[in-house]
Amino acid sequence: MRIISKRTLISYWKKHPDTEQSLRAWHDEATKASWKTPQDIKRQYANASFVGKNRVVFNIKGNQHRLVVAVAYRFGALYIKFIGTHDEYDLIDVSNVDER
Repeated sequence: MRIISKRTLISYWKKHPDTEQSLRAWHDEATKASWKTPQDIKRQYANASFVGKNRVVFNIKGNQHRLVVAVAYRFGALYIKFIGTHDEYDLIDVSNVDER
């Protein structure tokens, strides 16, 4: 999968250095993946949550942080829509948030 954009992850882990290892691991696994359906993601990430509009929420660093991506299965791309602490995640409307 292509991730749009890794720069967002790097910026986040510079502000939250404790997330770097977890975000790098997620990025490495996601770029090697070829997810065609939500079930493909669920097989690899059992705790992933699907919230509509092809958005998936990943728990990062033991659920202390949340990563929201929009999945374009047809194009093999993941668009980062949000990354933040669990508390910050609780304040957003996950189906409408947009990192850009």
